[in-house]
Amino acid sequence: MCGIAGVTGKTYNENQFNLFSDMQLSLINRGPDSQSMYIDSNIALLHTRLCVIDKENGRQPMIFEQGYKKFIIVYNGELYNTAKIRNELIKTGYVFNGYSDTEVLLKAYVEWGQSCLGRLNGIFAFAVWECHNKCLFFARDRMGVKPFFYTVKNNTFIFGSEIKAILKHPLMSAKIDKNSIAELLLIGPGRTPGYGVFVGINELPRACYGYFNADNQLLINNYWSIKDSLYKDSLGETIDKVRFLVTDAIKKQLISDVPICTFLSGGLDSSIISSITATHCKENNIPFKTLSVNYKDNDKNFVCNKYQPNSDAEYIKVMNKYLDIEHIEIMLDTPMLVEALYDAVEARDLPGMADIDSSLLLFCREVKKYCTVALSGECADEIFGGYPWYTDETVRNRKGFPWSQSNEYRASFIKDEFLKEINFVEYVNKKYNESINKAHINQDNTEYTKQMKQMMTLNIDWFMQTLLDRKDRMSMRSGLEVRVPFCDHRITEYLYTVPWQIKYLNNNEKGLLREAMKDILPNEILQRKKSPYPKTHNPDFLIAVTKELMNILSDNYNPILQILKKDKIKNLIEKEGSGVPWYGQLMQKPQIIAYFIQLNYWLKKYKVEII
Repeated sequence: MCGIAGVTGKTYNENQFNLFSDMQLSLINRGPDSQSMYIDSNIALLHTRLCVIDKENGRQPMIFEQGYKKFIIVYNGELYNTAKIRNELIKTGYVFNGYSDTEVLLKAYVEWGQSCLGRLNGIFAFAVWECHNKCLFFARDRMGVKPFFYTVKNNTFIFGSEIKAILKHPLMSAKIDKNSIAELLLIGPGRTPGYGVFVGINELPRACYGYFNADNQLLINNYWSIKDSLYKDSLGETIDKVRFLVTDAIKKQLISDVPICTFLSGGLDSSIISSITATHCKENNIPFKTLSVNYKDNDKNFVCNKYQPNSDAEYIKVMNKYLDIEHIEIMLDTPMLVEALYDAVEARDLPGMADIDSSLLLFCREVKKYCTVALSGECADEIFGGYPWYTDETVRNRKGFPWSQSNEYRASFIKDEFLKEINFVEYVNKKYNESINKAHINQDNTEYTKQMKQMMTLNIDWFMQTLLDRKDRMSMRSGLEVRVPFCDHRITEYLYTVPWQIKYLNNNEKGLLREAMKDILPNEILQRKKSPYPKTHNPDFLIAVTKELMNILSDNYNPILQILKKDKIKNLIEKEGSGVPWYGQLMQKPQIIAYFIQLNYWLKKYKVEII
């Protein structure tokens, strides 16, 4: 994986080398191994590289000339069907200098133009400059794993893997408005698809491509969407197909020239990935290990609830014994989690999921000491229906985003002067209705089936994007490439057509996935209920973040008090119990407090102006 950025358009000046260096340097964590630029009279393309495949021949920006035509690419991602596409291109006459996916992607674009996107299996964000046309093409993968932010200011197009690169440009400044506040306080830590929170900054939506042409015109289109179709397979055929798709996705993602590992929580998804990876690596004599995260004294402090019925530790031991390979446990302590809240903000360029972010950041930092590439189990719950709101009829019928059912509570923290400007609850409801109306659903579906397909669409477009954001920023902050096999678009395409009663086979959460993988996992893992990413249960964390937030409230000049009501925050700290869940299953009182700390730090660090 890498960091990419660039500038072109009316106000572009090729002599702004210091600016281009600053933009590139802001992304160095994403690509610590090498940094290069392409600069001419029309464009600057910037790249920071994390070397994973073909170190010598995969250097970027990469240039390819075909007659009078000249193409230059900067690319962040990984293609998993590189060999297949390379062979197709060889048959048409292309010659390759190495085996990097960058060279394959560039020549695929030269041969097929934007239609090359339909041939790609992978995670990517890239830009290709056509020198002969003075036109920039850019695109993002189907599921939205890799980021691509951009802005158009004064007919100038500026883009980057992360917002921080764009903010380096003198045309941009860190500003937010009433819609930004709605995103931060009602949608956050998620974001509306395509919205960058900062005024004027957008994110290219997943499965989209765009052009910025010589006339400084911007065009953006969608190239793929989830389509409903008639389900015709038998149960046996469905089980076999799921097993093939998941296994094939995992094996395709094990290609690497550097050490590889898997994240292991003892849950169903990470255990499936670890089991298939372990078998493949043993058969091919490839070094491999698993890693997990835990918290000091969590065995003493853990309190089960309906969302986290048990801790990971005992199930990790079961899988370690079953796999019989090297396992490393990363132990985190409370002070580390609090300190890392700030670095997590700088990784995201936004306030995030509090200690759920900071713990992943610290975990990835330690994983990087052992491996450069890791596989993780994100996105299985969105696709196979593992979240509790899939089966909670009350939540489904209540409408609204199922992971965020507290709009009025959230809005109650916002100062009245902003509440007068915008109907915050209506803002969220509008986003929800727009999203479910975009779901592609055949007319002959029952109302229940329609509801479940809408739920899957919401999860993929919203909740999953938040988790992918988190995974990308926290891992790339340490130069660690994390791959997510369950995000293979083929799995999504197929599972969207499968009826809910089959996904919920044997009246069991993710029953179809369990049945498909039952012979590669211990029974204890197969029977384990969904448990989210592990968070600390140490009461010292709540004590520490409470103290920090109280210090913030004691200074009336702190920027968070421009937006939020001090008395409402104090009430949360002093009187409320665990607090109303803020986001998903994990963000309750300690995380809400930590989120407010992150929000204040973000406003100060980025010198955010409220307009």
